[in-house]
Amino acid sequence: ITAFGRQSNKGLSIGQRMFASSSSSASTGVISGYNSQDSYKKYLKEKDADPTKRTFSYFVLTGNRFVYTAAVRLIVLKFIHSMSASADVLALASAEVDLSNIAEGTAITVKWRGKPVFIRHRPAAEIEDARSVALSELRDPQTDDQRVQKPEWLVLLGVCTHLGCVPIGDAGDYAGWFCPCHGSHYDTSGRIRKGPAPTNLEVPVYRFIDESKILIG
Repeated sequence: ITAFGRQSNKGLSIGQRMFASSSSSASTGVISGYNSQDSYKKYLKEKDADPTKRTFSYFVLTGNRFVYTAAVRLIVLKFIHSMSASADVLALASAEVDLSNIAEGTAITVKWRGKPVFIRHRPAAEIEDARSVALSELRDPQTDDQRVQKPEWLVLLGVCTHLGCVPIGDAGDYAGWFCPCHGSHYDTSGRIRKGPAPTNLEVPVYRFIDESKILIG
């Protein structure tokens, strides 16, 4: 053993010396080759230069993006569809009524949103009678003008405001509507005048499309 702790070649045969020298060189070459920055850079360059690997990477990325886009689109379409009213719902939301066949002094009942709607063609005497009522006499004060768009046409929701029964037309103490269930009387403007009902018959939302047609809802 030398002063530096290394084994001396003295005393070894020529073959042993050559084997030790070649083993040392080989080990050094492997280690330096493994740790070489040049070799690592060469490996990266070869890896990036492989067109097959690049194509596969692009394919995977593009496929993932397509899947994500399709999923988001499906979610958005489902949300829009859930917010859109179906055709039958839209049909129930409004009702067009031709008034030309309703004779003066008569009324018809149409169905809107599953509820009856009374449409009465009032003669001048009924209009005058409804207008002559003092507000102080009314439980739910409303003038006749507040309840009609045109004096000759009265449009009412045909549901008693007491318990939801359907009143009878041209009946009661005030020649308007009468609910036989619990005895509520309404006048020719659909206002409560007698009985347990707390409020007037409701006037639904409607508008005149032309002189002889209205759209309810």
